Amino acid sequence: MTAQVLDTHVHLLDPAHLTYPWLPAGGTLKRSWPAAHYAANATAVTAAIIVEAGVAPGQAAREVSWVRAQAAAHPWIRGIIAHAPVEQPAALKTALAAYRHDALVVGVRRNLQDEPPGFLRTPALRDGIRRLGRVGLPFDACVRSWQLAELAELAASCPDTVIVLDHLGKPRCGGDLSGWRIALRALAARPNVRCKLSGLATEAAPGAGPGDLLAALGDALDAFGADRCLYGGDWPICTQATDSQAWLDLVRAALDGTDTRAREYVLAGTGQRIYRLPPFPPALPIGAAST
Repeated sequence: MTAQVLDTHVHLLDPAHLTYPWLPAGGTLKRSWPAAHYAANATAVTAAIIVEAGVAPGQAAREVSWVRAQAAAHPWIRGIIAHAPVEQPAALKTALAAYRHDALVVGVRRNLQDEPPGFLRTPALRDGIRRLGRVGLPFDACVRSWQLAELAELAASCPDTVIVLDHLGKPRCGGDLSGWRIALRALAARPNVRCKLSGLATEAAPGAGPGDLLAALGDALDAFGADRCLYGGDWPICTQATDSQAWLDLVRAALDGTDTRAREYVLAGTGQRIYRLPPFPPALPIGAAST
């Protein structure tokens, strides 16, 4: 048995079954990425949460059903952060009617990174995120670094909803991060915000090295504290720049010098608490459990 490692950011893809408008034709990601392939690469992970993968409009329920079938065969899948059109009141009502009593759905994401300036200030979006808090579902916020100030305002307007910042707000490690650091600390001042330690490698500037990524991880840990940070591998997107084990090793390196409790928070405890997962029994890494 091993220490728990909960990967809170895994995408499963099946282009034969679902449509992903963001996937370029002929790109290396445009193929099947099922749970069994993740397990073969995640040699130290003991449980995982699947994150919606940008399916075409109208396919979110099909994605949840497909992940449910994957979870039936791979019990280390502890939940899905499902897509919902948070800014569309009627569509959100329909989604929440399905999600709020579905044990597999542990959170909601509506990708915001490509929206124009001011979108995070729209009343409909804020009302929708407040509704998530009322039904006990956290919101994963995938935004770019220039959107962090808007996200801080949104978090202040939705104090009863837990908001999880994906990928540290996508800073361009290896470049000038001074503005990002200021915005990140302002966001961390909102007590309902958490920070997912994920996704840095694929956003890094050309020539950035592990030291640049470690510095950004350290900034996030300093701003939020270990009890508000959680590990995410961002597979298979991460394979464009690194691999699952290398990224986990880097997050562990960022935790060097912290105490055992801090490491347990980041690697499993914070995610388990945010997504309201039941206690984990002692476990083998999922790769070993799948063989």
